[in-house]
Amino acid sequence: MRIPRSGLALAAFLALPAVTGDVASAAQIQRLAQAPRISKPKPAPPGAGPMLPLPPAQIDNKLAIGGDDIDARKVETRMSVEVHVNGRGPYHFVVDSGADTSVVGLRVARDLQLPLGSPVVLNGMTEQAIVDRVKVSELTLGPSTIRDLQIPALREQDLGGDGMIGIDALVHQRLMMDFDTKVIKVEDARRPEKHFADEIVITARRQRGQLILTHVTAAGLPLDAVIDTGSEVTIGNMALREKLLGKRVDKDATKVSMIGVTGKSVDIELATISELQLGPVTLHDVPIAFADVPPFKVFGLNDQPSLLLGTDILETFRKVSLDFRARKVRFQLRRCGTQTVTIGMSYEPTRLSSFNNPDVCGV
Repeated sequence: MRIPRSGLALAAFLALPAVTGDVASAAQIQRLAQAPRISKPKPAPPGAGPMLPLPPAQIDNKLAIGGDDIDARKVETRMSVEVHVNGRGPYHFVVDSGADTSVVGLRVARDLQLPLGSPVVLNGMTEQAIVDRVKVSELTLGPSTIRDLQIPALREQDLGGDGMIGIDALVHQRLMMDFDTKVIKVEDARRPEKHFADEIVITARRQRGQLILTHVTAAGLPLDAVIDTGSEVTIGNMALREKLLGKRVDKDATKVSMIGVTGKSVDIELATISELQLGPVTLHDVPIAFADVPPFKVFGLNDQPSLLLGTDILETFRKVSLDFRARKVRFQLRRCGTQTVTIGMSYEPTRLSSFNNPDVCGV
C-alpha cells in the first residue's frame, strides 16, 4: 500500500532567539555563507498556541482566473510548479495551501549557498519540530516575486520535491489548478477580478491566509474543512471520528503510515464516510483518514469536527480555483450529473454528484 505524504500546516510564529556568543571571524562567516550548516529537525516543546481567526472566506462557483499559465508536474496526487530561487532554477516546488511559509530543499539551499537565518517551531502533519531556516532574497512563481524571506530547509525526499510554495507566496494570488492538463494558472489578486450577477457563495473563513470552508457537511454533520494542497490524504480529527463512527476502537480498521516533511511517520486510521458535501458538490462513500495531527490545534480546530481536505479528494475535480486575497474557492467537476471515481488508497468507488449545477461542471 502506498504511503501518503503530508505537507505542512506550518506555523512559523514561534521564532527562537539566535544563539549568541563571540563574534565570528571573517573566515567563519565566509564558510557559513558558502555551506550553511543546517541542523536536523529536533522535537519541539509543547506550547504552540492556536492561530487567531481572520476574516471570512467564500466558496464561489463563478470564480474566474486569468493570468499566466505555469507548467506543473503531478507527483502522486499533488501538483508542483516551476519556481526560481534567487534567479536560479527552475526548481519544482509542491504547491501547499496549508502552509503559511514556503520551504526549500536542503540540496537547493546548499547549492545556492543560502545563509542561515533563525530557527522556528514547525507544525508539520506528523510532529512539532524545531527547524533551521535559510535566507532567500527572491522567490519567483510565475509573474510574482517575493523578496527577503526566511524559510525552512528540509530534505527533498520528505518534501516530495525541490521545495514547497506556501501562503507567503500565494497570499496575493489567484490560483487555478487544472488536474487534467497539469497546468497551474497564477494571477495577481490585487488586479480587479471579474464579477458575475449569479454568483453562488457559501460563507467560510480564513486563518493566516489558509482557506477554511465552514459550510461543509460529513454525513449531515457541519464541520470546518481546510484546503490543504500539500497533503496527499484527507484527514479528519478525532472529534469528527467520534461523531461519525463513535468512540469504539475498530481493531480491524485499515491503518497506514504517513510521512511528514520532517521525515517522521505516524500511523493513521482509514475509514469510509457515507457522504461529504462541499457547497453544491456531494461525494458519496468517501475514504478519509483520522488522526489528531498538529495542524488541528494550530488552526484552533482540535475540539470541533474538522477536516484537512487533501489532494486525494481535490484531484477528483477537473479544476480547483483559489483566491487567497478575496478568500474565494471554486470546484469544477469533469462533467455534470453523477460520476464514479477512485480516491487515494481506497479500492472502493466514490460517487460525485452536482445536482446538474452547470457552474461546477467542466467547461
